[in-house]
Amino acid sequence: MNKLTGILVALAASFGFAIAAVQAQDLDNGNAAVEVVIPSAVPAIFEASPVAGDATLVLRFTTLITNSWYDASAPYHSTAVGVYSDLGRRPAEESETNRNINIALLYASYQVLNSVFPARTDDWRNMLSSVGLDPDDDSVDLNTPVGIGNVAGALVVAARENDGMNQLGNEGNQVYHRQPYADYTNFVPANTAYELSNPSKWQPAIVTNGNGIYRVQQFVTPQIRYATPYSYSNPNRFRVPVPVKSNVRNYLGYVNQAEEVLAASANMTDEQKMLSELFDNKIASLGFSAVFAAMSQGLSLLEFIQYDFLANLAAFDTAIAVWNEKNRHNAVRPFSAIAYIFGDSWVTAWGGPGLGTVTDLPGNQWTSYLPVADHPEYPSGSASFCAAHAEVSRLFLGSDNLGYIVPIPQGASRIEPGTTPAQDIELFFPTWSDFEEKCGQSRLWSGVHFPASIPAGYSIGSQVAQEAYDFLSAKIAGF
Repeated sequence: MNKLTGILVALAASFGFAIAAVQAQDLDNGNAAVEVVIPSAVPAIFEASPVAGDATLVLRFTTLITNSWYDASAPYHSTAVGVYSDLGRRPAEESETNRNINIALLYASYQVLNSVFPARTDDWRNMLSSVGLDPDDDSVDLNTPVGIGNVAGALVVAARENDGMNQLGNEGNQVYHRQPYADYTNFVPANTAYELSNPSKWQPAIVTNGNGIYRVQQFVTPQIRYATPYSYSNPNRFRVPVPVKSNVRNYLGYVNQAEEVLAASANMTDEQKMLSELFDNKIASLGFSAVFAAMSQGLSLLEFIQYDFLANLAAFDTAIAVWNEKNRHNAVRPFSAIAYIFGDSWVTAWGGPGLGTVTDLPGNQWTSYLPVADHPEYPSGSASFCAAHAEVSRLFLGSDNLGYIVPIPQGASRIEPGTTPAQDIELFFPTWSDFEEKCGQSRLWSGVHFPASIPAGYSIGSQVAQEAYDFLSAKIAGF
């Protein structure tokens, strides 16, 4: 527990930007998922998504990894079967310690990590060798944990490499020059980055890392709506109301929701800013709140694996449904609507790093506190993921209690480094309900969503969570 706490504190302080691998030499008593795989995989995830904010990609990586843990550990449970495998039942004495389960999940992780991050194969080899395992052991003997892990991981890879996400870049008959996760749906935005011809619809932003190089956004992974869900068959089951205030023909409503965003922007506290940054990072918020909850409640290794996989698959299945709705509504984001409404007229809002929270500026120079996401606005993906995460946690853990604390050092903000927060603070989440609520509201405070997008996200997330819980409960029961 002390080791876990150290990992969580270090991660929370920097929102996951740097993490040192903590190796579990004690495979008999340790948790190799937390102590070996997560520290090894997090740098690769941050390389793919520098602030862990590209939720559809982050959730795909974490779901496949945790899926491999679950399928590899199922033979060591009294009733469970894998999602993509049924590898028999191992004698109870083989799980009297954690050794066999840890070895199986490590080899299963090795298979999946080589699939999703093939350029980092040396890292995955080091992950195994660091705990005394042979990365060249390709046994498929189901009487051994190595064989179980290799087979379970390979079956997850086989099932998910061509599941609609275009991991291999081969969808749409792309034979040559394949680009992993490229859009093959031929989505075309209603607006260009240079002209808002339809003020009701999403406009790609022009973004930069501050290095003098600018790029126009593309809708990130619109094809996820065609990806295969785990827990339901058709994402069209999960619908949300039309965002009527985002229709410029409803001009009074259009202006009112823009003014709500500006008011929130003008009144951000240091705590709200840091909550917004935390929830923008799906590893530090979703991932590590689950690890904290599991460890603080003393879950066994098998229970931890089941819970962590459940939390990830629920969010992944939610992403499929939410991106389906984002594509359907294709709604305008606040930065476009505010510039359209106010133009050169002055508004009061956050003025940018170093300029203070309450600032008067032209509407067409306003921007959100968080970088604007590269997909349509409605419904909120983050609100939906947090709702799904919170609901499956309540269902699996049997309580709304959480008690998660994220310490934030003075000046740790990535948006306003050195100045925000003005002093050390702690972000405290006493319950999952509080976690869920703050997550959704942070998207309004930070200017990336209109108010109606948040309850719409909650609705989808909570519905999918029940489907995910029922799905995995059946697998654990052996069905």
